[in-house]
Amino acid sequence: MADERQAALDAALKKIEKNFGKGSIMRMGDKADTQISTISSGSLALDNALGVGGYPRGRIVEVYGPESSGKTTVALHAVAEVQKNGGTAAYIDAENALDPAYATNLGVNIDDLLLSQPDTGEQGLEIADALVASGAVDMIVVDSVAALVPRAEIDGEMGDAHVGLQARLMSQALRKLSGSINKTKTIAIFINQIREKVGVMFGNPETTPGGRALKFYATIRLEVRRAEQIKEGTDIIGNRVRIKVVKNKVAPPFKRAEVDIMYGHGISQTGELVDMAVDKDIVNKSGSWYSYGDDRIGQGRENAKTYLAEHPDVMSEIRTKVRKAYNMDGTADDEATDTTNTDKQATEKSVEALDLDVKDAKTAKPTKNKPAKS
Repeated sequence: MADERQAALDAALKKIEKNFGKGSIMRMGDKADTQISTISSGSLALDNALGVGGYPRGRIVEVYGPESSGKTTVALHAVAEVQKNGGTAAYIDAENALDPAYATNLGVNIDDLLLSQPDTGEQGLEIADALVASGAVDMIVVDSVAALVPRAEIDGEMGDAHVGLQARLMSQALRKLSGSINKTKTIAIFINQIREKVGVMFGNPETTPGGRALKFYATIRLEVRRAEQIKEGTDIIGNRVRIKVVKNKVAPPFKRAEVDIMYGHGISQTGELVDMAVDKDIVNKSGSWYSYGDDRIGQGRENAKTYLAEHPDVMSEIRTKVRKAYNMDGTADDEATDTTNTDKQATEKSVEALDLDVKDAKTAKPTKNKPAKS
């Protein structure tokens, strides 16, 4: 009976592969590469909060938050990382608000960036679908979902009600996009705004436009909010931004990352490096002084950041130690596995030795004590 069931299953699998192509169905054990491939977010703190060292390939990411909180900055840093690794990135600028000079300061190569400023939401999503289907784009950013206005709304009059039109548009687009995004291993980042629900007395009144579809299809959802201002004397030079991983399907969610976004320069990599190095005692903080090894690198956090910016060799050395301490390269898991295997082998040897002792004791002939002569 079992052989008949197995033969029927094998026949069904062959038929499926014949009709839909090889790889359309497989056993999980047959797939050699089960590791999640990622691309760095451009921020060490955010990579650590994401749990897998960056944005997972072939997945959808939603970045939302209040105005001027740093959503576009977070997305542009990811674009810069893709280009650094030799990949291709596309930017669907539905808000018509991309600043080329600022993007260049963040490390984005504007000459190689594919840019589209669509007239309607349908046009923007069709362009995104065509780029993803090509399989030649590593990352696509849609800025923003709220600005993807349906054609019917643009052609209509001011004040016309279009209930659920944008939600239906997003739902249909994500149904089409999700499969090709996974197949081509493209990362799709959707930037979104927030709105407030009317009449909510209890709980959080905030919601995101575009319906609920994006919440379901997104593997990762990031909430970006300003925490405090960064000042130099009386001048405000940046914001301290808190990024919360609200949803994560590839690692434990609800982790947080705090980064400094400096005006005109983006995320301060020296700032997050100082904070993470202090947490792991790689950089020592005594009072207001920061020291690395026997060298003092600055009094106050800003001076420590300046020192690292001026000494790239020291910064690179600390970065390597921080990545190892936070297990961003997977070395700690390998070491833990080696230790576990060593302990297991030692235990097995001890058990074998104990079994031999027991067998020797059972097979040994008992010796009779002769009575003493009187």
